[in-house]
Amino acid sequence: EMTDNQINKKIADHLGYKEIGDDLYYSSGSDSVFIIRWTRDLNDMHNAESSLNEDQLCKMARYIERNDIRWYFRATARERAEAFLRALGNARFYCCYCFLC
Repeated sequence: EMTDNQINKKIADHLGYKEIGDDLYYSSGSDSVFIIRWTRDLNDMHNAESSLNEDQLCKMARYIERNDIRWYFRATARERAEAFLRALGNARFYCCYCFLC
């Protein structure tokens, strides 16, 4: 199982953030430094989820609902972060709602 720091680093890489210390990241398009904890903050995860396309969002939701027997909207930040990374992979999760995933 991946640690929070490993998950946060992978999400940062995907979103184009560079790590400069524990939970400290910067974006090349900004002079600001951000404290981001995707595995602990639902607001940070919401922002990360906005980078996904519809197919990836569907995969993410289905992963949470199938593997944790939990509704997507009740998932913790950690559960969303894990599902986010899985949705970026090549694994296929079939959505019973749209059948397109």
